[in-house]
Amino acid sequence: MLCLPALLNAQEGESDVVVTQEVWGQYEGEEIKRFTLSNQYGMRVSVTNWGAYVTSIVVPDKQGAFEDVVLGYDSADEYVRDCCYNGATVGRFANRIAGGHFRIDGKPVQLSVKRDGGNKGNHAHGGEVGFNKKLWHARQVRGGVEMRYLSLDGEEGYPGNANVTVLYRLNANNEFTVSFSATSDKTTPVNLISHIYFNLTGNQKRDIEQHKLRVDASDLVQVKKGLLPTGKLMRVEGTPFDLTIAATLHERLTSEHEQLKLANGQDKTHGGFDHTWVFNRYDGKLQHQVQLYEPDSGRVLDILTTQPGVHVYTGNFMNGSAIGKQGKAMTFRSGVALETQHFADSVNQPQFPSTLLRPGETYSESTVYRFGSRQ
Repeated sequence: MLCLPALLNAQEGESDVVVTQEVWGQYEGEEIKRFTLSNQYGMRVSVTNWGAYVTSIVVPDKQGAFEDVVLGYDSADEYVRDCCYNGATVGRFANRIAGGHFRIDGKPVQLSVKRDGGNKGNHAHGGEVGFNKKLWHARQVRGGVEMRYLSLDGEEGYPGNANVTVLYRLNANNEFTVSFSATSDKTTPVNLISHIYFNLTGNQKRDIEQHKLRVDASDLVQVKKGLLPTGKLMRVEGTPFDLTIAATLHERLTSEHEQLKLANGQDKTHGGFDHTWVFNRYDGKLQHQVQLYEPDSGRVLDILTTQPGVHVYTGNFMNGSAIGKQGKAMTFRSGVALETQHFADSVNQPQFPSTLLRPGETYSESTVYRFGSRQ
């Protein structure tokens, strides 16, 4: 494969980052490229222009051993066939929209809806052929990689030509930043996410049930059947969803609560998390909101974001049918997705923060994934 190294300066005050590029595969005659960002301390992040996926994040544990801490696949072809958004950029609107229907300034809009599965009859994760199934235009930039995609008016039912950009950066502090921006010539809903499944054990050695999760949120978006929002928020105090103090996922996921059972997946008894936490502190600026910790490896992931919430999905529907890196099956609880985002069905819930992007405006959201370790 062609490999093109380049030394690019990171943002001011940060050390240089090496970005390498290779032709990884083909899709309908076009090149699928993979880019790897490396800092001076050995952290490496790989991304691909197919679906703007994050394909690997390699970081050290408390003993200094470097391992991959995200789920995914070994080849470009497997990402083309991916069923589960393993590291994908999801859009135009991540999460669910009831019936795919809403109004913009009184005018009805009908998006595509899922034909089968748990989201049947609803719009989910951008539609049947969302951003995760598109080939993005990618180029190296200072300290990272920029990817662009033009979503045409009417794609999956969305109004307006939307110009979308995702910028990936790495720095010397082991911080990986994902920044989204978008403009549109018609009013359209936008809710972009990076759908990364984390497993801090490294190289998927164990499931994620012993991970400890903390979220600075006192409220949850309450859901009903189909995991669609009721429009109400639910206090987490006294429930398994109270993560204001770090809690072991196994402890919370094996608790009894009706909201957990709505996301029962492969475990018909207890269910899991497939819910959005509403941050206590939200002003559109970058805030530290989430921490994930794995005791055996000592790895710590801190998440800072400009978004109003995080959707936590604990791999409830993973059944081993997808085979990932090193031939390992993705089974129940193989990974946890921490999707910083606006709230599902926001277009039908005026009390939620607006997700409408109007002509002349710029959508802009960033999330920083900071990796470290402790003994």
